[in-house]
Amino acid sequence: MKRALVIIDVQETFTHPQWGKRNNPFAEDNIKELLDEFRKKEEEIIFIKHVSTNPLSGFHPNHEGSAIKEIVKPLETETVITKDVNSAFIGTSLESHLHERGIKEVVITGLTTPHCVSTTARMSGNLGFTTYLIEDATAAFGIHYKGSFIDAETVHTVSLATVHDKFATVITTREYLRRL
Repeated sequence: MKRALVIIDVQETFTHPQWGKRNNPFAEDNIKELLDEFRKKEEEIIFIKHVSTNPLSGFHPNHEGSAIKEIVKPLETETVITKDVNSAFIGTSLESHLHERGIKEVVITGLTTPHCVSTTARMSGNLGFTTYLIEDATAAFGIHYKGSFIDAETVHTVSLATVHDKFATVITTREYLRRL
C-alpha cells in the first residue's frame, strides 16, 4: 500500500514561552526517525506549514517563528503545503496530492495534538484514507478552560483517545516502524 508521512506545523514559533509547558519533548526526535525511514524507503513525505495572515503571529511568513524546525527541515524535492486553518485538508491541495500519487495510507505527526494534528487525522479518516496518528511524534500544551487549567499530558491523552479507532489508529513510533 502506498503511504505518505505528513508532518504538521513543526515550526519554530512553538518554542516561544507564550505557549507554556509542553508534554513529549521528544516528539521532534521521533518525527525525525520516521522522516529518515520514509526517505530511506523513498516513500512520500509531505510537510504542512501553518501560515497566518496576522502580522503579529509567530506563524506569519515574515516572522522567524514560521520556519520549519531544522531537525525536520524539508529537502528541496519534498512537498510543502501551506494552510491557514487547523485542517491540512481545508483550502489546500493535500487531498488531491494524495489521490494523484495513489496514496492510501496517511501517517500523521506534528504539532499540536488537540488542534491541527487531530483535526487533520479526523478528516483523513473521513476521506477514506487508512490513517495512523503517531502518539509520541506529536505533542500538546496545557490549556485554560472555564477557569481551570488542563495540563499538557491530559490534553494530549484525551486528544488521542477521541481519535483512536474512530478516525485513525493511534500507535507509537516504534510500533509503526515495525510495520514498515
